[in-house]
Amino acid sequence: MGLLRNLHRDAKLLMASRGIRAFAFSYLNVVFAIYLDRLGYTPVMIGVIFTVAYLSGAVLTALWGYLSDRVGRRKILMLLAILTILSNLILIYFSSLFFILAAVIVANVGAGGSGGGGSGGGPFNPVEEALLAEKCRPENRNQIFAVNSCVGSIMGSLGALGSGLPQFLQETKGWNAVDSYKPLFGLTILFSVALLFVYRAIGEEEHQPRPAEKKMSKSTGVFVTKMSLLAIVDNFGAGMAGSLVAYWFFLRFGVELKSLGVIFFASYFLAALSFLSAPLIARKIGVVKTMAFSHGLASVIYLALPLAPTLSLAAALIVIRSFFAYMDNPLRASFTMAMVQSNERGSAAGVTSLARIVPFGISPTISTYLMQSVSLTLPLFIGGGLQLVNDVAFFLMFRHVRPPEELAASRPERPAVEEVSG
Repeated sequence: MGLLRNLHRDAKLLMASRGIRAFAFSYLNVVFAIYLDRLGYTPVMIGVIFTVAYLSGAVLTALWGYLSDRVGRRKILMLLAILTILSNLILIYFSSLFFILAAVIVANVGAGGSGGGGSGGGPFNPVEEALLAEKCRPENRNQIFAVNSCVGSIMGSLGALGSGLPQFLQETKGWNAVDSYKPLFGLTILFSVALLFVYRAIGEEEHQPRPAEKKMSKSTGVFVTKMSLLAIVDNFGAGMAGSLVAYWFFLRFGVELKSLGVIFFASYFLAALSFLSAPLIARKIGVVKTMAFSHGLASVIYLALPLAPTLSLAAALIVIRSFFAYMDNPLRASFTMAMVQSNERGSAAGVTSLARIVPFGISPTISTYLMQSVSLTLPLFIGGGLQLVNDVAFFLMFRHVRPPEELAASRPERPAVEEVSG
């Protein structure tokens, strides 16, 4: 593993932080909607809570990305770790709607990204990605982003197994259906304290915080606009189909928490393998084709998921889908970092994250309404269809675009000139 041996120390610290976050947010993502159900909230109200979480997260994600370019990325990451601690303290001690909304607004706990997706807490991502891009060379950036996502997904798969803790406490210790979830929030506080120490250990940033400017450069603005428009379609579909998929399994098949943990463990583990495969495939066929084809196949599988008659078949489909669905995550992040100016990376990542999170936040309310009032499976058909539309549009828009490392690799080497002595 020469790549890891030669990796910048700060890049290793950022990967460690990714793993810690993914572990904690993974079990919270599996259980949070079910926890709200146990508190007595209806499916529609659960959808509203997720919508508030994602929409507030969208605004804050763009804000943190913008501020990270101006006050420093390490400082923003430490602030986000502190906010995560505050959010989980609220969830431990309060259960009324006001405090639940306050907790998800502060740090998107339970609705801030998936282990398999490699997100592990939405607001952290644009800041971490911009900082990680500083520690890469163009020729190894895809690999480093892929390894970073792989670390997150492996830790997310292990974290998913922790979602069975409430059921274990209920069955063996006699805890009630609400209190048994609270140790998971306590664990997240401990992991967030660890994050503070990891971020504090990161060295000086190569990027120097810059004063506010009126606007992005034209080239960055055009690219970010295209990516954002596509992200709106893709993530409206993703929110319809995927944001509450654990809750969908719970309602459709009555799955126990321990079984859900195993399903998502396998799902996130395959996602980790896909992250390692992504740069290898991209080197062969190109970044754009890899992103479009892998995600397109995942969208087709989502369209088939509602037709699965049994839990076993549905679980198999969701696990297989994970291999293809998340392959584009590290490539998209790397592609975005490659196509924008270095001093605009935090802002660009923040804006594209905003475009992903806003529609992802709106759709859970619509999805849960359809689940409760029309059909449990309709949101999956709509979501899968929208994501497939995005995949085709992305390929058509960017099929001729190549990041700098692909252009450099395609240039023929200049032949050596033989020196002639007089």
